[in-house]
Amino acid sequence: MKKVIITGATGMIGVSLINELLSKNIKILAIVRENSKRINNIPKNANIKIIECDLKNLHLLNITENDFDVFYHFAWEGTFGNDRDNKDKQEKNVEYTLDALRLAVKAGCKKFIGAGSQAEYGRYNGVINEETPTNPETEYGKAKLRAKIESQKLAELLGINYIWTRIFSVYGPYDGDNTMIMTSIKEMLNGNSPNYTKGEQNWDYLFSEDLAKMLFILGENGKNKKTYCLASGKTKKLYEYINIIKNIINESIELKLGVIEYTENQVMNLKVDIRKFIKDTGYVPDTSFEKGMQKTINWYKNKKLGE
Repeated sequence: MKKVIITGATGMIGVSLINELLSKNIKILAIVRENSKRINNIPKNANIKIIECDLKNLHLLNITENDFDVFYHFAWEGTFGNDRDNKDKQEKNVEYTLDALRLAVKAGCKKFIGAGSQAEYGRYNGVINEETPTNPETEYGKAKLRAKIESQKLAELLGINYIWTRIFSVYGPYDGDNTMIMTSIKEMLNGNSPNYTKGEQNWDYLFSEDLAKMLFILGENGKNKKTYCLASGKTKKLYEYINIIKNIINESIELKLGVIEYTENQVMNLKVDIRKFIKDTGYVPDTSFEKGMQKTINWYKNKKLGE
């Protein structure tokens, strides 16, 4: 790869990939929403060009260069809160994904990499891999699955190489303010504990820098028409992750586990098999949760100092 396009470039995944690509001296066209409040997340670098364009206007965007190699599509409307079950809003993302694919072809990209989600599987009690039956329960998960099916068909018609990723739980610098990880960090740095469920869920957390390496490698060597589960491949109980955060920040904090009841459709199991990705690429994500969390906490402290 020499030149890539990234949508959703201001989020945690986008910024992490940008940093990985810059370390390889790859040129980047970053597409961000108009008047984005997070545009300063993107590092200042001569190898980055930024275009402001909302998802609804992707089909109108004219990219004059046509020598790009890979198109990474991360942008998605309605990823948090009640919007995840807003059917109308979620279904618009399917068309936006197809618009992104058409734009990739116009820009000369040889490969399109789409960002799916663990939500495409719904609740599943076994070990999840690429062959696990999909059974999405949220409108978000249903739209992600439909985007995958329709964009894969269109990619074949348009003659562009295509990869779909199902990204599991990611944490790291530039994470959203309202995730469990960031809420825990903010509260514990103030000497408090958020309210939690019992935390008995089996969970897989992937550090954002490891995910960026996985995405880079897929851009270079990922197999055409393949779907890949992107996770760490390691599982802990959710309360174990919470305890690690506490022990790094302040061992004396009394955790408020069990204060919140599980929801009716609570996902209790995210055990992920990533052997297909490892077989095709040779890369094994290896950042421990302890090491990744220390980096994340340090980033958050420096961010607060700069405000």
